Amino acid sequence: MSRKTFSLVAIAAMTMASVTVPGVDGAAALAQVANDQLIETDVAELVPQTPEFISNPVVQPLPADDGAPVLTEAGSLAELVGMVDTDTPLDAELHCLAGAVYFEARGEALDGQLAVAQVIINRTEDGRFPKSYCGVVRQKGQFSFMRGNAMPKAPAGSAAWDRAVAIAQIAHQGLWESEAGDATFFHARHVSPGWSHRKTRLAQIDTHIFYR
Repeated sequence: MSRKTFSLVAIAAMTMASVTVPGVDGAAALAQVANDQLIETDVAELVPQTPEFISNPVVQPLPADDGAPVLTEAGSLAELVGMVDTDTPLDAELHCLAGAVYFEARGEALDGQLAVAQVIINRTEDGRFPKSYCGVVRQKGQFSFMRGNAMPKAPAGSAAWDRAVAIAQIAHQGLWESEAGDATFFHARHVSPGWSHRKTRLAQIDTHIFYR
Protein backbone atom coordinates (compact mmCIF):
# COMPACT_ATOMS: atom_id res chain seq x y z
CA MET A 1 0.00 0.00 0.00
CA SER A 2 1.37 3.43 -0.92
CA ARG A 3 1.84 6.49 1.30
CA LYS A 4 -1.19 8.15 -0.32
CA THR A 5 -3.44 5.22 0.63
CA PHE A 6 -2.26 5.17 4.24
CA SER A 7 -2.75 8.92 4.60
CA LEU A 8 -6.34 8.72 3.40
CA VAL A 9 -7.08 5.95 5.89
CA ALA A 10 -5.59 7.98 8.69
CA ILE A 11 -7.61 11.07 7.78
CA ALA A 12 -10.79 9.00 7.57
CA ALA A 13 -10.13 7.47 10.99
CA MET A 14 -9.61 10.85 12.63
CA THR A 15 -12.77 12.21 11.00
CA MET A 16 -14.80 9.30 12.35
CA ALA A 17 -13.36 9.94 15.78
CA SER A 18 -14.57 13.54 15.78
CA VAL A 19 -17.97 12.79 14.26
CA THR A 20 -19.19 9.42 15.43
CA VAL A 21 -17.38 8.87 18.73
CA PRO A 22 -18.49 11.33 21.45
CA GLY A 23 -15.82 10.46 24.02
CA VAL A 24 -12.30 11.73 24.15
CA ASP A 25 -10.99 8.24 24.74
CA GLY A 26 -12.60 6.93 21.55
CA ALA A 27 -11.15 9.77 19.51
CA ALA A 28 -7.76 9.19 21.02
CA ALA A 29 -7.94 5.49 20.24
CA LEU A 30 -8.80 6.10 16.60
CA ALA A 31 -6.16 8.77 16.34
CA GLN A 32 -3.64 6.28 17.70
CA VAL A 33 -4.64 3.78 14.98
CA ALA A 34 -4.13 6.41 12.31
CA ASN A 35 -0.79 7.36 13.78
CA ASP A 36 0.31 3.71 13.82
CA GLN A 37 -0.58 3.43 10.14
CA LEU A 38 1.42 6.54 9.31
CA ILE A 39 4.39 5.14 11.19
CA GLU A 40 4.01 1.85 9.32
CA THR A 41 3.99 3.76 6.06
CA ASP A 42 7.18 5.64 6.90
CA VAL A 43 8.95 2.48 7.95
CA ALA A 44 7.87 0.65 4.80
CA GLU A 45 9.14 3.42 2.56
CA LEU A 46 12.44 3.82 4.41
CA VAL A 47 13.23 0.15 3.70
CA PRO A 48 12.62 -0.29 -0.05
CA GLN A 49 12.19 -3.75 -1.48
CA THR A 50 15.43 -5.18 -2.81
CA PRO A 51 15.21 -5.19 -6.64
CA GLU A 52 15.42 -8.53 -8.35
CA PHE A 53 17.55 -8.83 -11.45
CA ILE A 54 16.79 -11.67 -13.83
CA SER A 55 19.55 -12.55 -16.21
CA ASN A 56 18.38 -14.16 -19.44
CA PRO A 57 21.08 -15.89 -21.47
CA VAL A 58 21.64 -14.49 -24.94
CA VAL A 59 21.82 -17.37 -27.38
CA GLN A 60 23.61 -16.72 -30.67
CA PRO A 61 22.47 -19.08 -33.46
CA LEU A 62 25.28 -21.10 -34.99
CA PRO A 63 25.73 -21.00 -38.77
CA ALA A 64 24.30 -23.98 -40.56
CA ASP A 65 26.75 -26.67 -41.57
CA ASP A 66 26.51 -26.92 -45.34
CA GLY A 67 28.82 -29.90 -45.51
CA ALA A 68 31.68 -27.99 -47.17
CA PRO A 69 35.12 -29.29 -46.19
CA VAL A 70 37.00 -27.18 -43.67
CA LEU A 71 40.67 -26.86 -44.55
CA THR A 72 43.30 -25.36 -42.32
CA GLU A 73 45.77 -22.83 -43.68
CA ALA A 74 48.38 -24.42 -45.90
CA GLY A 75 51.87 -23.17 -46.65
CA SER A 76 51.87 -24.28 -50.29
CA LEU A 77 49.50 -25.46 -52.98
CA ALA A 78 51.02 -28.95 -52.75
CA GLU A 79 50.30 -29.03 -49.03
CA LEU A 80 46.73 -27.91 -49.63
CA VAL A 81 46.23 -30.58 -52.29
CA GLY A 82 47.32 -33.19 -49.77
CA MET A 83 44.70 -31.95 -47.30
CA VAL A 84 41.72 -32.36 -49.62
CA ASP A 85 39.53 -35.43 -49.23
CA THR A 86 39.47 -36.92 -52.71
CA ASP A 87 37.42 -39.96 -51.71
CA THR A 88 34.18 -37.97 -51.44
CA PRO A 89 31.99 -38.59 -54.51
CA LEU A 90 31.87 -35.64 -56.93
CA ASP A 91 28.71 -34.15 -58.35
CA ALA A 92 28.43 -33.84 -62.14
CA GLU A 93 29.77 -30.29 -62.26
CA LEU A 94 32.87 -30.96 -60.21
CA HIS A 95 33.46 -34.13 -62.19
CA CYS A 96 33.51 -32.07 -65.40
CA LEU A 97 35.93 -29.59 -63.83
CA ALA A 98 38.23 -32.32 -62.53
CA GLY A 99 38.07 -34.11 -65.89
CA ALA A 100 39.15 -30.98 -67.75
CA VAL A 101 42.06 -30.52 -65.35
CA TYR A 102 43.09 -34.15 -65.79
CA PHE A 103 42.88 -34.40 -69.58
CA GLU A 104 44.15 -30.90 -70.31
CA ALA A 105 46.90 -30.51 -67.72
CA ARG A 106 47.65 -33.71 -65.80
CA GLY A 107 51.30 -33.48 -66.87
CA GLU A 108 51.59 -29.88 -65.63
CA ALA A 109 52.75 -28.69 -62.23
CA LEU A 110 49.98 -27.99 -59.72
CA ASP A 111 50.02 -24.26 -60.53
CA GLY A 112 49.38 -25.09 -64.18
CA GLN A 113 46.52 -27.42 -63.33
CA LEU A 114 44.95 -24.81 -61.07
CA ALA A 115 45.21 -22.22 -63.85
CA VAL A 116 43.27 -24.45 -66.26
CA ALA A 117 40.55 -24.93 -63.63
CA GLN A 118 40.45 -21.18 -63.03
CA VAL A 119 39.87 -20.44 -66.71
CA ILE A 120 36.86 -22.77 -66.75
CA ILE A 121 35.46 -21.12 -63.63
CA ASN A 122 36.05 -17.66 -65.10
CA ARG A 123 34.16 -18.64 -68.24
CA THR A 124 31.07 -19.59 -66.25
CA GLU A 125 31.02 -16.01 -64.92
CA ASP A 126 31.43 -14.48 -68.38
CA GLY A 127 28.31 -13.94 -70.46
CA ARG A 128 30.02 -15.18 -73.63
CA PHE A 129 30.20 -18.73 -72.30
CA PRO A 130 27.87 -21.31 -70.73
CA LYS A 131 27.00 -20.89 -67.05
CA SER A 132 28.12 -24.33 -65.87
CA TYR A 133 31.42 -26.21 -65.76
CA CYS A 134 30.02 -29.00 -67.91
CA GLY A 135 28.62 -26.49 -70.39
CA VAL A 136 32.01 -24.80 -70.74
CA VAL A 137 33.89 -28.08 -71.14
CA ARG A 138 31.40 -29.42 -73.70
CA GLN A 139 31.29 -26.25 -75.77
CA LYS A 140 32.12 -27.21 -79.32
CA GLY A 141 35.70 -26.71 -80.45
CA GLN A 142 37.06 -25.57 -77.07
CA PHE A 143 38.81 -28.65 -75.67
CA SER A 144 40.58 -31.12 -77.90
CA PHE A 145 40.24 -34.04 -75.47
CA MET A 146 36.44 -34.07 -75.85
CA ARG A 147 34.88 -36.74 -78.04
CA GLY A 148 31.91 -34.91 -79.41
CA ASN A 149 29.81 -34.14 -76.35
CA ALA A 150 31.42 -36.81 -74.16
CA MET A 151 34.48 -36.77 -71.95
CA PRO A 152 36.81 -39.78 -71.92
CA LYS A 153 36.74 -41.90 -68.79
CA ALA A 154 39.44 -40.95 -66.32
CA PRO A 155 41.29 -43.65 -64.35
CA ALA A 156 39.62 -43.13 -60.98
CA GLY A 157 41.89 -43.90 -58.05
CA SER A 158 45.12 -42.99 -59.82
CA ALA A 159 47.44 -40.41 -58.28
CA ALA A 160 46.97 -38.10 -61.28
CA TRP A 161 43.17 -38.27 -61.01
CA ASP A 162 43.27 -37.61 -57.25
CA ARG A 163 45.39 -34.51 -57.86
CA ALA A 164 42.95 -33.30 -60.51
CA VAL A 165 40.03 -33.84 -58.12
CA ALA A 166 41.82 -31.92 -55.36
CA ILE A 167 42.68 -29.05 -57.73
CA ALA A 168 39.06 -28.89 -58.93
CA GLN A 169 37.77 -28.62 -55.38
CA ILE A 170 40.36 -26.01 -54.43
CA ALA A 171 39.55 -23.89 -57.47
CA HIS A 172 35.80 -24.30 -57.01
CA GLN A 173 35.99 -23.11 -53.41
CA GLY A 174 38.54 -20.36 -54.12
CA LEU A 175 41.00 -21.72 -51.57
CA TRP A 176 44.15 -20.76 -53.48
CA GLU A 177 44.78 -17.81 -55.79
CA SER A 178 45.77 -18.78 -59.31
CA GLU A 179 48.38 -16.98 -61.38
CA ALA A 180 45.89 -17.10 -64.26
CA GLY A 181 43.84 -14.38 -62.55
CA ASP A 182 40.77 -13.52 -64.61
CA ALA A 183 41.94 -15.30 -67.77
CA THR A 184 39.26 -16.79 -70.00
CA PHE A 185 41.51 -18.18 -72.77
CA PHE A 186 44.65 -20.28 -72.94
CA HIS A 187 46.59 -22.36 -75.41
CA ALA A 188 49.60 -24.63 -75.42
CA ARG A 189 52.93 -22.89 -75.81
CA HIS A 190 53.89 -24.80 -78.97
CA VAL A 191 50.96 -23.33 -80.99
CA SER A 192 50.05 -19.76 -81.95
CA PRO A 193 46.32 -19.41 -82.70
CA GLY A 194 45.18 -16.33 -84.59
CA TRP A 195 42.95 -15.12 -81.77
CA SER A 196 45.90 -14.83 -79.35
CA HIS A 197 47.01 -11.56 -81.01
CA ARG A 198 43.68 -9.97 -80.13
CA LYS A 199 43.81 -10.90 -76.46
CA THR A 200 45.69 -9.55 -73.46
CA ARG A 201 48.38 -11.95 -72.36
CA LEU A 202 48.38 -12.47 -68.58
CA ALA A 203 50.81 -15.28 -67.79
CA GLN A 204 52.70 -18.28 -69.00
CA ILE A 205 52.43 -21.20 -66.61
CA ASP A 206 54.32 -24.34 -67.55
CA THR A 207 53.34 -25.22 -71.13
CA HIS A 208 50.24 -22.96 -71.34
CA ILE A 209 49.81 -19.25 -72.02
CA PHE A 210 46.82 -17.47 -70.52
CA TYR A 211 44.83 -14.47 -71.85
CA ARG A 212 41.75 -12.41 -71.20
